[in-house]
Amino acid sequence: MNLAAFQADPESYAPQYGGYCAWAVSQNDTASIDPTQFTVHDGKLYLNYINKISARWKADKEAFINDADRYWPQLLQD
Repeated sequence: MNLAAFQADPESYAPQYGGYCAWAVSQNDTASIDPTQFTVHDGKLYLNYINKISARWKADKEAFINDADRYWPQLLQD
C-alpha cells in the first residue's frame, strides 16, 4: 500500500525547500539536515538540522512555514 501511494504521487513525498533544513529556510538561510529530524505537517515533509532545531521548529511550525514560504525559492537565487 505505501509503495503504491508513493508511485501514484511521488512529489507529495518530496521534502519541502529542496531538502534543506526548514527552520534555516525560515531564517532566510540554508543548512544541511539530519534525516531523523523531520516533521510531517498538512501532508508535507519538513526536515531539520539537529534535534534542538527540530524542537524549536515544532514549537511554532506554522509561523516558521509562513516565513520559509516567503523566502523560498528566491533564497537560492541571492
